[in-house]
Amino acid sequence: MTLGNVGDSASLWQGGGAAKLAPDRWADVRLQALVSLAHQAGQRTLDFFQSRQLRVDRKADRTPVTDADRAAEQLLRTALSREFPDDEIVGEEFGSSGMSASGFRWIIDPIDGTKSFICGVPLYASLVGLLRDDRPVAGAIVVPGLDELAVAAIGCGAWYRQSAGSAWQPAQVSQRERLSDGLLCVSEVGLFGQKGYAAIYQRLEATAGITRTWGDGYGYLLVATGRAEAMVDPVVSPWDVAAIGPVLAEAGGTWSDWRGAPRIDSGDFIGTNGRVHAETLEQLGATARATT
Repeated sequence: MTLGNVGDSASLWQGGGAAKLAPDRWADVRLQALVSLAHQAGQRTLDFFQSRQLRVDRKADRTPVTDADRAAEQLLRTALSREFPDDEIVGEEFGSSGMSASGFRWIIDPIDGTKSFICGVPLYASLVGLLRDDRPVAGAIVVPGLDELAVAAIGCGAWYRQSAGSAWQPAQVSQRERLSDGLLCVSEVGLFGQKGYAAIYQRLEATAGITRTWGDGYGYLLVATGRAEAMVDPVVSPWDVAAIGPVLAEAGGTWSDWRGAPRIDSGDFIGTNGRVHAETLEQLGATARATT
């Protein structure tokens, strides 16, 4: 699953595309649904956030899942299947709805950063990605606990709203040229070690000007809005990053797996402001070669 060549954006979206128009003026029904439903799913998670009655279970891989994850994903699945019955829906908690007859596939992660969520920390995100013929073409990153939202569609720009009541502003990555002058985000340091990449993390941390574990979807939002220069994940699933690629690309950034390929199914991921992408990939590759 790659970004690849999506062709003329005007042929992707109803109304001939929406270049230069803010999301509240997008005419395409799928893009309207993307913005509205992502916000609604994020709001649904807040019904459970910091609740003493929150139920936390463990999946087969021992990662946590909550009633909030299930409720937010079910909200999305119900609405999307009603509005777009020919589209495939893939979610972290309930799997795939079946093959797409339309060429469109929704990939959703109701809570990206469940560990933050269950600790009552607002640095988690609800992610909704849209693929056309296996290529990511639109995405939404919602951070409900902070009321932040970034959305993008290929050819339509990336847009950021600081709160539900504020105006949309273009999302734009930073202009910093070197990682040593910037902020590097990761989700969880321990994951590098679990994958045998402890040296990779140490090298990245030594190179970056600042390193923080402001990770998951929130870290990529920081990159897309110019507050961080790079976000590096050693372990991801497609629902963790399907929404990320279009947002970063339309904000002027770059995304790829650790080998530089624009894939969301490789199991690792990196998103940057574009200017530090090659440098970050070199750090990853140099350390990987040193450990083999």
